[in-house]
Parts: sequence; C-alpha cells; structure tokens
Amino acid sequence: MLFDDLCASGSKFLNYFRMSKPSFDELLGHIKDDITVPETPLNKSIPAEEKLALTLRYFATGTSMTDLHFQYRISQPTISVIVRQVCKAIWNRMRQICFPTLTEEYWLKTAAEFYEKTNFPHCLGAIDGKHIRVVKPEKSGSLYFNYKNYFSLILLAMCDASYKFIFIDVGAYGKSSDSTVFKESVFFKTLTGNKMNIPPPQQSFTGLPETMPLCSSGTKHLAFQRTYSDLMQEKCSTARRNIECSFGILANKWRIFHRPLNVHLSLCEDIVKVCCLLHNFVRERDGFKIEDTLTVEGLFDLDASREQPTKKATKLRDKFADYFMSENGAVSWQMNRI
Repeated sequence: MLFDDLCASGSKFLNYFRMSKPSFDELLGHIKDDITVPETPLNKSIPAEEKLALTLRYFATGTSMTDLHFQYRISQPTISVIVRQVCKAIWNRMRQICFPTLTEEYWLKTAAEFYEKTNFPHCLGAIDGKHIRVVKPEKSGSLYFNYKNYFSLILLAMCDASYKFIFIDVGAYGKSSDSTVFKESVFFKTLTGNKMNIPPPQQSFTGLPETMPLCSSGTKHLAFQRTYSDLMQEKCSTARRNIECSFGILANKWRIFHRPLNVHLSLCEDIVKVCCLLHNFVRERDGFKIEDTLTVEGLFDLDASREQPTKKATKLRDKFADYFMSENGAVSWQMNRI
C-alpha cells in the first residue's frame, strides 16, 4: 500500500529498501521470471514486485517474519517460502554480474587501485572473517558455539579498494579459528591449486628494487602480510581497513545482521550470500554513506590461531618493511605514528 508513495520520493525509497528505484527495477528485471508464479482461477499469485520488496525489507530491518506477516498481510509460512525463492533467484541470476571474474588483468587493476588509495604496493585485496550470529541450529552440538559464547556461522570475505567483495565463503562452524576457516575455504583451495589467475611477481611500483609477488592484507594468519611491528601495523592497516569498512557498510545497510538469524541454517547461508551480493550491487549503483564504514555492528572478529608464519612469508614481510622505510615507500605521517 505504501509502494507508490515510496516511489514518489527517491530518498524515502532508498531508505526503505536500501537501494534506489532504478536499482530495484534492474534487480527485478533479472529475477522476475524466476519468482513469478502463474495465477489459477482459484488463487491469485503474489506479484514478483511484492516478493522482492518483502525480501529486501526483511534484510534491511532485521524484523521477524511474524512482523512482516502483519505488515504485508501474507502468512508466515508463505513469507519463508518467498524469502527462499527470492534468495535463490538473486544468487543464481546475479552472481556472475556482481562478483568479478578473476583474471590477471583484474588483479593488476585491483593492485594498482590499492597502491593509489593506500600506498600499499602489490596488494590483491584485504581479507578477514566475521561471526554471523544465529539461533542454535538443531542437533549441531557445539559446532557453531564460538569463543565469545554464542552460536554463529562464519563469513570469510576478500574485498577490493572500492569496498566491494571479490570473494566470499559462508558457512564454516562458529567454533573454528581464523586459520582453520581460511584453510578449509574454497578460496584457499583455489589459491593453492593455482586457479585464481594471479599474475607472476611484478616490478610495476616505484621504489621496489626487485620483482615482488602480489599478496593480500588482513589480520593475523588470514593474510600473507602479518603485522609484526608498529610501522607495519600502521601501513598494513591502511589496506586492511578496506575489509572492515566493507563489513561496516554490509551490516549497517542490511540490519538483519544486528540480531541472531532465527531461520534454518541453509537459509542463514543463503541470506548471508545474497546480502554480500546486494552489497556489491548497491555499492556500484548507489554508492554508500561514509558513516556506515565507521562501525561494524552485529559482526564480530574470529578467534586467532597460534600458528607460526613460514620463513618465506617472514622474508617477504621484511622486504615490504624495508620498502616502507625507504624514501620511495614512506608516507609523511608514518614516523609520528610509531
């Protein structure tokens, strides 16, 4: 009943659905055929537009399906079916559009953007993981019970210099540490299988005396670069903060992450994946509010493991540290922050 009034006000539509009307129409155009059910003489089907509106409102507010039942005058079981249907359609239709194809050209472009915005050379992206709170899954024992004493599943994500997700891995047990999640992820298996099309060592940035491999920035063992000194911590944080900002935009736009997900575990995973996809979709078309990057409410850091870095990783970090102390790699503020 409010839809036409919301369409008349761009700002109110954006606030209500977390995306602009043109973005809404584009998304609807991609999935309309998948979520439209033919009408019968005895039953009128719910329009595809209303299904998408209901699902986006569910993501945007974190309200319960019971509340949506009263707002939309649709039964709670039907709402559950609609959310599953819309999630499946969005993921199947939009995954290839909203997540990048990992080519050598893409990685080099991303590394150049990171260098331009953070002064961190040869950076493929920033990687980190977060706990997504859930109501205890049935017959799961302590698998999803994390070190913060609540139940969760884990979102592992890597982002580019524009706060868009490059890769996500959803569904690891909440009890797992960061290195365990990383090593069991599809990302790690693809990386170690040399299927990510990562370019060979480059000498494309000013000041590096030798060719250097491309790496990622992250926290603890989730990154090829681990902070081990005040200077490295400050320099790495300029690149690592991108993933924190990405999580902040995600959680503050889709406030379903501000409370435990009280749905079946399979739907929890679908919701997380689709919200990450919509994050990229909206980020590219409608931008973001800078205040959304300042706090990450509802998402919590992973437990750090105690594994030691390899000699190769330590040697590589030393080379980057030498570069950051050199005339070409230093920035004006760094000595004041040590």
